[in-house]
Amino acid sequence: MVLAAHGTRDPAGVRVIEAIARRVRRAGVPVRVGYADVRRPAVPEVVTPGCVVVPAFLAAGYHVRVDLPAQLAGSGATLTPHLGTSLVPAAFERLREAGWRPGDAVVLAAAGSSDERALAEVRQAATLLGAWTGSEVSVGYVAGTAPKLAEVVAAQRGRVAVASWLLAPGLFHRRARESGADVVAAPIGDHPLVAEAVLARYRLTAASRMGG
Repeated sequence: MVLAAHGTRDPAGVRVIEAIARRVRRAGVPVRVGYADVRRPAVPEVVTPGCVVVPAFLAAGYHVRVDLPAQLAGSGATLTPHLGTSLVPAAFERLREAGWRPGDAVVLAAAGSSDERALAEVRQAATLLGAWTGSEVSVGYVAGTAPKLAEVVAAQRGRVAVASWLLAPGLFHRRARESGADVVAAPIGDHPLVAEAVLARYRLTAASRMGG
C-alpha cells in the first residue's frame, strides 16, 4: 500500500502521517508514504505496479480528482476512494476532548476548495457531526473559500466550539486556533479510526482486484 498525503512543511504534520502509517503496518499491511505536494518522496516515487494507493484526504478536491490520477497514470497502481465522512466520529471525539459542551455553538473548520463537490462533502460532514452534537453545525473555511472561519465564529452567540475537519497540524489548523472560538479541537490526527478507514479501503480494493 501507498498512503498518499497532501504534504506539509510542518514537522508535526509529517509525524501524524507517519503515525498513521505505523498503525497500518501493525495491522500487517506493508505501507509506504508518498506526498501529493510540498514534500518528498512524491507519490510517483514510491508507487510500484500493482500497489494500492489510499488518499489520506477528507474531501475529494483537486488532489484526489485530478492530481493523484495524473501522477499515477501508467504506473499500474490502483487509487482507492479518499477517507471522507467516515471520519466524522473521530472529529467529534477530538471536539469532545477539547472541551466541547452540549449547548455550545459548533463550527466545522475545513480547508477551502474550488471544487463544489468537495465543498458539498464538507457540508455533509457538518450535517453528520450535528447528529453527534445534537445541534446544527455551521461550516467555516480557513483558506480560499467563503465563508471564512473567523467570520462564522464571530456570528455565533454564546460559547463557540470549533471542530476540526483537518487531518494534520499545519498552517490551516493554526488559522483555526486564531479564529476567536472558545474551544478549538485538535486535527483528527492519528486517531485509530483513520487507520481503520485506510485499511478498509485498501482491503476492499485489493479484494475486488482479485475477483472477490
